[in-house]
Amino acid sequence: MSKYIFICGGVMSGVGKGIATSSIAKILSWYGYKVTCFKIDPYVNVDAGTMNPLEHGEVFVLKDGTECDQDMGHYERFLNQELTKVNYMTTGSIYLSLIQKERSLFFNGKCVEVVPHVPLEVIDKINQAKKLTKAEIVITEIGGTVGEYQNLLFLEAVRILKLKQPKDVILVLVSYLPYQGEGMEIKTKPTQYAIRALNSAGLQPDFVLARALFPLDDKRKEKISFNCGIDKENIISAPDEKIIYKIPLNFEKEKIGEKILRLFNLKSKSKKSKDFLKWQKELNKIKKIDQEIKIGIVGKYFKTGDFILADVYISVIEAIKHASWFLGYQPKIVWLNSEEYEVDKKRVEELKNYHGIVIPGGFGSRGVEGKILAIKYCRENKIPLFGLCYGLQLMIVEFARNVCGLKNAQTTEVNPKAKNAVIDILKEQKKLLKEKLYGGTMRLGDWECEIKRGTIAWRAYTELSRTDAEFSRRYQKNVSFSSTFGQPFPRVLKVVERHRHRYEVNPKYHKILQKNGFVFSGTSQNGLLVEIGELSQNIHPFFLGTQFHPELKSKFLHPHPLFLEFIKQSTK
Repeated sequence: MSKYIFICGGVMSGVGKGIATSSIAKILSWYGYKVTCFKIDPYVNVDAGTMNPLEHGEVFVLKDGTECDQDMGHYERFLNQELTKVNYMTTGSIYLSLIQKERSLFFNGKCVEVVPHVPLEVIDKINQAKKLTKAEIVITEIGGTVGEYQNLLFLEAVRILKLKQPKDVILVLVSYLPYQGEGMEIKTKPTQYAIRALNSAGLQPDFVLARALFPLDDKRKEKISFNCGIDKENIISAPDEKIIYKIPLNFEKEKIGEKILRLFNLKSKSKKSKDFLKWQKELNKIKKIDQEIKIGIVGKYFKTGDFILADVYISVIEAIKHASWFLGYQPKIVWLNSEEYEVDKKRVEELKNYHGIVIPGGFGSRGVEGKILAIKYCRENKIPLFGLCYGLQLMIVEFARNVCGLKNAQTTEVNPKAKNAVIDILKEQKKLLKEKLYGGTMRLGDWECEIKRGTIAWRAYTELSRTDAEFSRRYQKNVSFSSTFGQPFPRVLKVVERHRHRYEVNPKYHKILQKNGFVFSGTSQNGLLVEIGELSQNIHPFFLGTQFHPELKSKFLHPHPLFLEFIKQSTK
């Protein structure tokens, strides 16, 4: 039988369940097991597409277009896998599935009840993921924290599965242990209460991952063990780490992989795999890096009251790190609020203090003029600029206004009646918007893009593919490269990238933009849609934007080629 690991959280949200899930999955893959990750979100939303990023964090997009939780990105980055909709579930999607079954007489007239039918549907979805991914071990993260009403049905699913297959199910609690300051100890009582909340749902954790500011000492482990009836050896220290990719190695210091396999009555298939050695080597290399590169992210979603919410752009942050480490630099990432540039235009001059600037994706009109000011300053002062999705669209707006002379150039997302709508919505989307059908109606997931020879984008993709065989294989499998690794490239290079947007560069303005020097270095197969736009390198060292989200495909050991090229030019 397949094995199941469930990860739940205690005390507070944002405790690191996603990283813990990814780390355990990575460790078990080092032992030679086929592993997949599954995320349960407690929201009634059918998917994450309509959620406010300031409340929920980044919306990650899978290759099949599924809009989901940011933890799915962590799973992909750690496991170097591409997941699909079968690996993600919300409360809303479960209820929708049950209602559709009931409407089609799937239950043969039986009364459909919250218990047991919702928990059984949860188990069924997890088993579907196991079957389709051919996984030997499925690791399921339950969103939220124990004790919350919305989590009870998912915990009931764990209880039912554990009752049916007691030797095949492991429950892990990731719990926070607060530290109140100098002269105080790390407190275990909140974790004890979290475990009691699990007990009240009929469950006892097999492992506790003790999240804290510092490594957990034996005294604290003994306290949790004695008060909660958990083997002291199964209480694993999980201190804060600046580099999340160290966490699997931290867990392995306490032999969590061996302990999990022992509970499952399994043996290691391969210790010290090639992937493990590569992972370890890269982390050792990062330790020694002393050169710094300063990157500014000009956005609007990270400010929440007096605090910064970096989760909104988590994939962008990780992609910058991957590329910087690969090239031997420690990135220093600074948040720059575009709304502040609208209030004080002179503040945009602070951009000269950065090696490179990123304009990330987003929606709506707030902070847009501040971003356009930042783009203009970077273009005129030759500061490397990388625009992502909305970032590319605003680069087009700025260029149209200040280079092409189209003074009223705008995106119809900001002004639906814009005289020069250089960015406009797809025709087929307009009807959906009129009917207020927003969820899942964008251009989503993997789309093919043709790269033009002799451009910055061409060089970025071809140079990396010649030096990184794994990168080339991964893209070849996705019909992205038209040639095999090590062979000459044809006139047209094809790549596959992930999208999440409604608006496009308006075809009516392609000629005037190109005539004034804006190069469409990546387009859809029919040439109608702009995927990558750039200025020639004899005009600007790096002024490039993508309609897709390259950050979604960047991995720890395999950085995305466009981020690599951006960092490379920024270091100059």
